[in-house]
Amino acid sequence: MKKRFGILAVIAIATSLTLSGCAKSDSATSDSASCAKADLATVESGKLTIATGQPAYYPWIIDDKPETGNGFEGAVAYAVAKQLGFSNDEVVWVRTTFDSAVTPGAKNFDFNLQQFSITPERATAVDFSSPYYTAPQAIVSYKGSKIEGKTSIADLKSAKLGAAVGTTSLDAIQNQIGVKPEVFNDNAAGVSALKNGQIDGLVVDLPTAFYLSGVEVTDGLIVGQLPSTGSGDQFGLLLSKDNALTSCVSAAVDAITADGTLAAITDKWLATDAGAPVLKP
Repeated sequence: MKKRFGILAVIAIATSLTLSGCAKSDSATSDSASCAKADLATVESGKLTIATGQPAYYPWIIDDKPETGNGFEGAVAYAVAKQLGFSNDEVVWVRTTFDSAVTPGAKNFDFNLQQFSITPERATAVDFSSPYYTAPQAIVSYKGSKIEGKTSIADLKSAKLGAAVGTTSLDAIQNQIGVKPEVFNDNAAGVSALKNGQIDGLVVDLPTAFYLSGVEVTDGLIVGQLPSTGSGDQFGLLLSKDNALTSCVSAAVDAITADGTLAAITDKWLATDAGAPVLKP
């Protein structure tokens, strides 16, 4: 599949990269309210209104058509809708900017997904569901590099890898890969070093890796994702503050997590089809 990016994707990725260690959103507290479809107070009766960005980008949404369910967040949206009792033809899509969604106030959607990181600051203005994605670390390189095609961490022991100072990416090189990293002031400096052949790969979080490999690095590629350690930037479905739906939406996310649906969606759209396989230990 062809990668599609643009300036709004850069903004969305940059805005979403505030780290959070939450296991579940503080707003996603359970209550005794019924989660039966007939009892859900949705924006439009009998419909589930879901929002995403304008435009929405690969691999989160394919071809900017969320209604197809293709792409990671498109697939997640329909899986949550099904869990809540809504058929595909009962889902209505609307578009919003990233900034307007995270600001306080009434919303024209039931929930919104466009890589919103769960942070305490944002949780004062909006609700979040339980996390549906925790961003792992990934290695960006380029075609023809010495690490292109490597499939395991063991294959990287002789590689020269870099990361920005003070990041979890730097920790991952040291602790998960077990090599001494090249340290840069920021990702921009690391990208320059990669382009100049000073390093074999740059370690960043996976959403940033999609952008760098697709836009910044000529003939860029993602060598692979590091095995998840359970920590990282967490994305949640966003709802208006104190929304009566929040606990039910969180329960739906928890259900697709527990039954393996979410893992299968992640593997398809953020690993196999997206060209970002998980590296073997």
